[in-house]
Amino acid sequence: MDIFTGFVFGIVFGSFLNVLIYRIPKNESVVYPSSHCPKCGNKLKFYHNVPILSWFFLKGRCGFCKEKISVEYPVVEFLSGIITASIVYKYSLSVPVIFVSLSFLMLLALSVIDLKYKMVPDSLNLLAICFAVLGAWNLEGLVENFKNALLFAGGFTLLRFALSYYLTSKEIRFFNKTKTSWNRHYDRVTLIEAMGEGDIMVASTMGALLGVKLTLAAVFLSALLALPVMIYVQNRSKEEQRVPFVPFLSLATFITFLFDSQIMSYIEANY
Repeated sequence: MDIFTGFVFGIVFGSFLNVLIYRIPKNESVVYPSSHCPKCGNKLKFYHNVPILSWFFLKGRCGFCKEKISVEYPVVEFLSGIITASIVYKYSLSVPVIFVSLSFLMLLALSVIDLKYKMVPDSLNLLAICFAVLGAWNLEGLVENFKNALLFAGGFTLLRFALSYYLTSKEIRFFNKTKTSWNRHYDRVTLIEAMGEGDIMVASTMGALLGVKLTLAAVFLSALLALPVMIYVQNRSKEEQRVPFVPFLSLATFITFLFDSQIMSYIEANY
């Protein structure tokens, strides 16, 4: 029964996630106006907003103007239900589990936005961190979650600085080698950012959810998940080579969270 309750909670909240995913990148209010068709502007009826089912009953089209509705909406709702049900299955239904689930749902929204727009809204990132920190069973756990969040935020910030410095210095050295009398007065080198600020905040959420050892394992796993995509786009344009990394971090975090005992046993047995 708890698993079913978790799934229902997930799909209902997933319906709200669709609002966040659509409106936040456009700097629109997530509260007003109420749900409406972006094409014809008609306010949706309550039966138009039933998670997952409405999309199938309406055959993927608006109930008023018949404009096509993206399959993204039921997919996000279904994934939200699966995420929440999986966490409830692992730990049973409780207040900390609700906070942890909300953190993962924020990561889902961030992943979709990063895939669609290659942006990571700070508002959702901060919510993900707060929910992750609050997903503790006691005050000691809350303090530990907060400490781990700060640790990985600082660690990734330092890593970003070091990598950006290295890449920028490499570019400067290349420019100096190709300098001629025609371009010696022109500064063609700009700071190369090795990592986005959004990734740093996601790492903070990972630290709060997983702890130190498991977060390191999740970062490694995210790199493995992203590797095939990075290989695929390596010969494409610079814009296409900008692969959104938040989805890989989020997926790796979820996998590591579900199989934390097995992964920790492997780490302790081999390292």
